[in-house]
Amino acid sequence: MQPVNRARLQIHFCVLLWGFTAILGKVITLPALPLVWWRMLMVTAALLLVPKVWRGLRAMPMRLRWAYAGIGALVSLHWLTFYAAIKLSNASVGATCIALGPVFLSFIEPWVARRRFDPRELMIGVAVVPGVAMVVGGVPSGMRIGIAVGVLSALFVALFGSLNKRLVEHGDPLTVTCIELGTGTLFLTLLAPLLPHTGPAFVLPDLHDTLLLLALAFGCTLLPFALALVALRHLSAFGTQMVTNLEPVYAIVLAMLLLGEQHQLDHWFYAGVVVILLAVFTHPLLARRQQAPAQAELLGTAESHNIVE
Repeated sequence: MQPVNRARLQIHFCVLLWGFTAILGKVITLPALPLVWWRMLMVTAALLLVPKVWRGLRAMPMRLRWAYAGIGALVSLHWLTFYAAIKLSNASVGATCIALGPVFLSFIEPWVARRRFDPRELMIGVAVVPGVAMVVGGVPSGMRIGIAVGVLSALFVALFGSLNKRLVEHGDPLTVTCIELGTGTLFLTLLAPLLPHTGPAFVLPDLHDTLLLLALAFGCTLLPFALALVALRHLSAFGTQMVTNLEPVYAIVLAMLLLGEQHQLDHWFYAGVVVILLAVFTHPLLARRQQAPAQAELLGTAESHNIVE
């Protein structure tokens, strides 16, 4: 098999694994806060066992470590709101909201990268509004708070994605991922007393949740991250962007097949999803100047990997 074709299959497999994150977030019984905390802790602990990560930490200037640490706090807020949206609604709604990340990115990235705003990107934001309206109208009223939290999660994706892109060439991806997720774990530990919850903020998961958390941390985070780094050596960033845009599609299809969520949502929801995804696929067409190394940087921490620039 040609290396390029193998790389394409690897990226599709990665996107499929990322699609399972929404499904696992729904079936894990832990609330969003301990779910995210354990996931970040497991991945960080695994990365700290890699000698290359320690070498990268020693070589990185302190100022840069602090910059990645701040981004890590945003990553933790993204994951927290993403899984909270799933708990408050369902996996399909959470995945759809995350697809709004590229829309926010079209506004935030020019500001962070200090480049001129492209009016064409404004069209993406305008085009997605009817889709969001249809999605809201297509879910039961009790799930609409989940949509609001999911939109906030998409905003966090755009924020930390833009910042990561700005710093992409200054650190080894594994080291950066370790710093961001490790800092995110610490940030959530400090934030927990300020968040509403019943009982202890962090609880030991039972065997069922432990197995699912291991699958989430290693099967849906570290494994696709490693595969993506290899695949990106043979693919353009544009081509990879178009594949990763399929993540919400995979997540929604998996939710229908495994969780039967199509019975909870009406046709307006799926019509809205189509409109949003059209905007998502339009975004990379307007930004073909992106480069592959930046892609590798963000794949480690984004839940919605379609925002990689």
